[in-house]
Amino acid sequence: MGRYVIRRLLQMIPVFIGATLLIFLMVNVMGDPVAGLCGDRQCDPATAQRLRTDLGLDKPVWQQYLTYMGNVFTGDFGTAFNGQKVTELMGTAFPVTIRLTIVAIVLEIVIGITLGVVTGLRRGRPVDTGVLILTLVVISVPTFVTGLLVQLLLGVKWGWIKPAVSSEATFGELFVPGLVLASVSLAYVTRLTRTSIAENRRADYVRTAIAKGLPRRRVITRHLLRNSLIPVVTFIGTDIGALMGGAIVTERIFNIHGVGFQLYQGILRQNTQTVVGFVTVLVLVFLVANLIVDLLYAVLDPRIRYA
Repeated sequence: MGRYVIRRLLQMIPVFIGATLLIFLMVNVMGDPVAGLCGDRQCDPATAQRLRTDLGLDKPVWQQYLTYMGNVFTGDFGTAFNGQKVTELMGTAFPVTIRLTIVAIVLEIVIGITLGVVTGLRRGRPVDTGVLILTLVVISVPTFVTGLLVQLLLGVKWGWIKPAVSSEATFGELFVPGLVLASVSLAYVTRLTRTSIAENRRADYVRTAIAKGLPRRRVITRHLLRNSLIPVVTFIGTDIGALMGGAIVTERIFNIHGVGFQLYQGILRQNTQTVVGFVTVLVLVFLVANLIVDLLYAVLDPRIRYA
């Protein structure tokens, strides 16, 4: 297992470099960031040239990337165009988004897996059909529509929740936004768990466990569920980074000043340092989440062994 972890960590290095390089190149072709610093007026040539020199934008792109990566390894993600350190923006944005993601992941695991197990054990029955129809509707409706409807009904019309989250963004305030953020993923987890449970229920090891006279609960939790969770864990592990990066819509609807809000502001103002810095951290989140998922395989399925 130790050699496998080392090998995976070494494999993460070129992936990280390739992903950050691609992001850096894409952000640099979005437009001229200096043009956004002068507001609605166009910068005069002398001012524009001075700003490019101060920001290092007059150098070749490859040299800008090498300078940026060298600074990243020292913990310096650059400075936003307003003079604020990107690390300071991360310090205020990431804790909020992490709390929102935790709420979304917990709801996704608890509700999604529970509904998947119930429908998988009752495949073809009315409860199975009803849940499948409901999850299909949730998947079909865009997140911004779901969020606006929830905000309008629960927040404005009925007054059950606050339409906007406060600056503290406590776990209680993030419950409904987290449910909106996790709605589509929750539906996928439900359908994936249901399919996996229904397929493994007919496996030989399940029939053997039942023939031995093991209690139904032990057969489901110890044998059936444990082996059925492998594809679900894969989806949830990759979904962690997707939820953090894809929270931009939910955060805009509920006025949450997290990663999505900062990315939106950075893209709107063509602030390359902010966008590249935040996305670089999200790439690391993806890589670490995938590594953890691979290690969980051996825990869930004893047949899997890594050399």
